[in-house]
Amino acid sequence: MILAVLFANSEGNILVERFNGVPAEERLHWRSFLVKLGAENLRGAKNEELLVACHKSVYIVYTVLGDVSIYVVGKDEYDELALSEVIFVITSAVKDACGKPPTERLFLDKYGKICLCLDEIVWKGCLENTDKERIKRLIRLKPPVDF
Repeated sequence: MILAVLFANSEGNILVERFNGVPAEERLHWRSFLVKLGAENLRGAKNEELLVACHKSVYIVYTVLGDVSIYVVGKDEYDELALSEVIFVITSAVKDACGKPPTERLFLDKYGKICLCLDEIVWKGCLENTDKERIKRLIRLKPPVDF
């Protein structure tokens, strides 16, 4: 199961978070742990360079993309190899939504589109879609139809 997907800015503020199967009382621990992990290890990392960690029998794959840090946490069948595919699809979707590696401002400008992409990629803790073209088709917003 994919337990969490988090996006944070360079100061460690959470921009987007999605938790699956994580009790509310544990979420604060995960937020602070991931931000601290990124602050220690992502400094000087290249765009899309994957880093891996293990904590409390779960796997964490994280990277930096522009000014945004991305963290994916999984357990059981979502080991570091499966999570690297998940984070690859997420970074690809974010780059497509923003047109380039995002600054924090650009990321927030495209917030709605990024959230739609994220919902199509990870659904209820499972990797749902990996095809970029399919994700683009699924997130198209259609105007309401008259009845």
